[in-house]
Amino acid sequence: MASIDELLDDSTRECIDNCHEAVKACEHCADQCVDKGEGMAECLRLCRDVTQIASTCARLCARDSQFNGDIAETCAEVCEACADECEGHDHDHCQACVEPLRQCAESCRSMA
Repeated sequence: MASIDELLDDSTRECIDNCHEAVKACEHCADQCVDKGEGMAECLRLCRDVTQIASTCARLCARDSQFNGDIAETCAEVCEACADECEGHDHDHCQACVEPLRQCAESCRSMA
């Protein structure tokens, strides 16, 4: 019997994987931002936005939804905004977010 990974094309599998990586990075970053206090509110908000939209995008990709392209494009935009915000902070948790977010945005754009 085929596994789900064998049933998905490479770009879909990559998008799902990158969405999951962005969610992990943003969950960690958002949690750390809470402790950093003032000046981190926008980073926290955007990380929370990424966790919601990237989780949704991964689920829609997995089931080949007709709305997949629209959600993937929105996911790419949110990931880019969050990466730009995280890049502006010196905290290690913010800097660790940037690359997974950029990769997620790139693979989502290819799905859109």
